[in-house]
Amino acid sequence: MLLYLHQTIKMAKKSNRENNESMTPLMRQYNSIKAKYPDALLLFRVGDFYETFGNDAIIASDVLNIVLTKRANGRASSIELAGFPHHSLDTYLPKLVRAGYRVAICDQLEDPKLAKTIVKRGVTELVTPGVSYNDKILDAKENNFLAAIHLRKDTTGISFLDISTGEFYVAQGSNEYIEKLLQTFSPSEVILQKNKRNEFEQLFGSKFYFFYFEDWVFQYDFSYNLLKKHFKTTSLKGFGVNDLKEGIIAAGVALYYLSETHHDETSHICKISRVEEDKYVWLDKFTIRNLELLPTNNKEYNHSLLGIIDSTITPMGARLLKRWLLLPLKDKTKIEQRQSIVDYMINNDTFSENISNNIKQIGDIERLISKVAIGRVSPREILQLNKALVAIVPIKALCNNTNVEALVQIGEKLNPCSSIAEMIEKSIKTDAPAVVSKGNVIRSGVSEELDELRNIAISGKDYLVSIQQREIAATGIPSLKIGFNNVFGYYLEVTNTHKDKVPSTWQRKQTLVNAERYITEELKEYEQKILTAEDKILELEQELFENVVKQIGEYIEPIQLNAYLISQLDCLQSFALNAKRYNYCKPTIDNSFSISITEGRHPVIERHLPPDNPYISNDVFLDNQTQQIIILTGPNMSGKSAFLRQTALITLLAQIGSYVPAKDATIGIVDKIFTRVGASDNISSGESTFMVEMNEAASILNNMSNRSLILLDEIGRGTSTYDGISIARSITEYMHEHPFYKPKVLFATHYHELNEIANSYERVKNFHVEVKEIGKQVIFLRKISEGGSEHSFGIHVARMAGMPELVIKRAEDLLKQLEKLRISQPESVKTSENKKQKDSIQLSFYQMEDPLLLQIRDDILKIDINTLTPVEALMKLNEIKKLLKNY
Repeated sequence: MLLYLHQTIKMAKKSNRENNESMTPLMRQYNSIKAKYPDALLLFRVGDFYETFGNDAIIASDVLNIVLTKRANGRASSIELAGFPHHSLDTYLPKLVRAGYRVAICDQLEDPKLAKTIVKRGVTELVTPGVSYNDKILDAKENNFLAAIHLRKDTTGISFLDISTGEFYVAQGSNEYIEKLLQTFSPSEVILQKNKRNEFEQLFGSKFYFFYFEDWVFQYDFSYNLLKKHFKTTSLKGFGVNDLKEGIIAAGVALYYLSETHHDETSHICKISRVEEDKYVWLDKFTIRNLELLPTNNKEYNHSLLGIIDSTITPMGARLLKRWLLLPLKDKTKIEQRQSIVDYMINNDTFSENISNNIKQIGDIERLISKVAIGRVSPREILQLNKALVAIVPIKALCNNTNVEALVQIGEKLNPCSSIAEMIEKSIKTDAPAVVSKGNVIRSGVSEELDELRNIAISGKDYLVSIQQREIAATGIPSLKIGFNNVFGYYLEVTNTHKDKVPSTWQRKQTLVNAERYITEELKEYEQKILTAEDKILELEQELFENVVKQIGEYIEPIQLNAYLISQLDCLQSFALNAKRYNYCKPTIDNSFSISITEGRHPVIERHLPPDNPYISNDVFLDNQTQQIIILTGPNMSGKSAFLRQTALITLLAQIGSYVPAKDATIGIVDKIFTRVGASDNISSGESTFMVEMNEAASILNNMSNRSLILLDEIGRGTSTYDGISIARSITEYMHEHPFYKPKVLFATHYHELNEIANSYERVKNFHVEVKEIGKQVIFLRKISEGGSEHSFGIHVARMAGMPELVIKRAEDLLKQLEKLRISQPESVKTSENKKQKDSIQLSFYQMEDPLLLQIRDDILKIDINTLTPVEALMKLNEIKKLLKNY
């Protein structure tokens, strides 16, 4: 057996060797590189093209919509081929990455002209969905986070790293908390253990792009030492993360992934920050979705809260605003600091205008300085950095010249980095090209050697002109001219008419149809001098530019701090602008347990109403002593859901430091916002509407607190009417009678029976949406008033939707029968509850709703049992049986 195994291995090696020998040298080189990156698409540089081969070519052809062909592979069989011009990399690379592929870029590492055999090639960059600096791949308004997760049953660690900005965050906690963070940071790629994929997908879904490492990478000592080495520290205590064991493991894995993808220049990742759960309002994924905080796609951007409040000027401001929105503050002092800046901007137009004008000059220095760190910054981007540093000077002065402490603190921290700005100003030409290789980047006076070489190049060309003029005079050839090509270099061209005048000292190099070309020793000497000077100029400019970039690299941390401070000012000027434009008020933030809003409006809906259709504002008051739970009834489409959502959105805006759409608002700090709105079937997970609804409701009841704000919209619709009413009432009672917590609750419902709860529980209040009936027409007034409502006007909504009139008429008839039944029911059936009955509640359910049962009831009531014979009774019973059988 061992002998057979040995022979099999030997034969396999021989076969592979023979197959390899049958390939072309190029394909052997390709296969050796591809073997190192089996899970990535390899873009293989061949001349002026990036080529893909084999299965990679099939994928590239499909994703990029480029032609798929075949290439001969020596004596081996042909192989699939698909490629594109190298200058189109920025067009095609983003498409591959956005499709979820890791892409290894293999470049030529030497000049093909100098190569003695096959050109040396190697992977220069591995681009993945979560790791990229390419502006074509990145969304300017979105972070591009790479997440690493150390998945555990009790406490899971997670890290988020955006290599394009240098931001690095770490956290750990329950899987519910991890799910919230995944929703907040929206990573483009997730790294986890190979054996944890199924568990991860069960907990968090499968919408992410994944990469896997073996378990040995997820070790505490390995990660801790990797982080210490990167930050050049003896411990991680200075970052406040030393006690996050699982989080440290995740952070170390993220750094290890960078080294594995050839991203070794990471000096711009200067710190790691802790995401502390108790500092921010809890917003679960249901709340983020139900409140429409974020757009579902680009087309819906302006129909989300983020799209409505985003008036930021810089990309980095837009990125910070999104994070603020998803991580509202619970610290009253920090909220009021933001408010104080917004208030000053609103009341000082000159300050606000000057700040905005200067912020417009900043650009995205957060990502720009990251490019400096890796040495992939262009001359024009360096000029933009200089422009930003110059603009920081007046911003700093403006902030320092106010009496607002929060602004003064920002002003003191801003660092214009004057020495760097001056160095850039003196070194880089204002009209520098986009790439260094085009030359003419460095100013005169920076380098004596460069200036001398430029003089040689310029004077050399002038000297060529003087040679031409001198030779014309000496030879009498008026049409003589000096030209240049890559084959012969500089030459003298003489038409055939005058070739008999050519001196014998000239050497003929080329014969044309109508002319002859010659060279002279003098011409070749100057050619050599000029060409050498031009090559040296490019080489020296490259060296000087790299030195500029290196000097800027010493200021990465202060420039990153500048970027963060400018981002804050950008977000706050956006709040001020919205407040002035749309009549928002400054909310009062306190530590009470109440929410009081006067004339509140839904910030998104009001912006999309026609100018002649003003938004109908409403008041709301909630606390934990007098009005803890509001039961809101009213017609379909009357505005119940909008009222619920606007209350939550106003609260959320207040706690990110923004002004709010209301006449007046006092917000007691909220720690959690829960919503249960409009569930749909989760068929892929085998969950019905009702199961989804109950899962969300259970999560709310198990996680609520004294400071929670809970929005419930139509709980119990996914099951039968009786079950639904029972569950809705039971949930309401539970929140009212909880021994420890009294969350603030808005409960919109069509179950008018729930209005009776207010008779039994003191902190439950009934409200309804007003309507006005004119004949069969119903006008929605969209005004919230005290008291319950007994109609939902569903048939009216069905008529508005264009339901056939026959269906409408039948529905009206059935409704009349049901209402007649309810009125005619004996008192013992109707609900009567004049005192609190907490242990046993009788609800006013309809005992008979089906028209067939109504008919049977009427038939039985008409029978005179005093004159009924046994045979007639049997016949009547048979008729009823037939009705039920045919039903």
